[in-house]
Amino acid sequence: MIIILLGAPGAGKGTQSEILQERLDMMHVSSGDLLREHRKRGTSLGKVAESYMTRGDLVPDDLVIAMIVERLAAPDVEHGIILDGFPRTGPQAAALDEALDTKGRRVNAALYINVEHDVLVNRLSGRLTCRLAGHIYHEVFAPPRVPGICDIDGAELYQRDDDKRETAAKRLEVYFDQTRPVIEYYRERGSLCEVNGDQPVEKVSQDLVDCLR
Repeated sequence: MIIILLGAPGAGKGTQSEILQERLDMMHVSSGDLLREHRKRGTSLGKVAESYMTRGDLVPDDLVIAMIVERLAAPDVEHGIILDGFPRTGPQAAALDEALDTKGRRVNAALYINVEHDVLVNRLSGRLTCRLAGHIYHEVFAPPRVPGICDIDGAELYQRDDDKRETAAKRLEVYFDQTRPVIEYYRERGSLCEVNGDQPVEKVSQDLVDCLR
């Protein structure tokens, strides 16, 4: 099986991908990890990708897709792959389908962890960081014992610009503008399965597994 995992920043994709990987005995692969792996190994694809990245340009879709298709041939993905971080746009989804079709493969399911916008903003905007060692807290979901003070080393906690409410809202706006067409693309093809991500972690995991069954 080839599974696409979709969800906005703060939806819990990272947590759920780890759980699904273990429960389904499938390999979790992110497009970012693939790029880093190819650059580290110095492969021909990695060298071409690096030429774009060092200039600050986006790596072309066909290069990322070539890495994905190559990864699908590896022995450790014989039970399937959970793909995270790609496709991000409608054209990328269509291009991935075309490439998979030439190999007799297809995307079997697109799992979408849907969380309300305001909940996502609250999850993203309440993060606090320890100035000394970078320990992470959250004002609501994982608060320190003493407000503004790290439990571990007593250092001051602060909020990075990336974690402020206005920044979080902008990140989500960009995500949904890009990714809504991807969600509709898979919905039209009957392969989208949408679950409520504003539930306990275990319930979200079970709903995702039930979707696949």
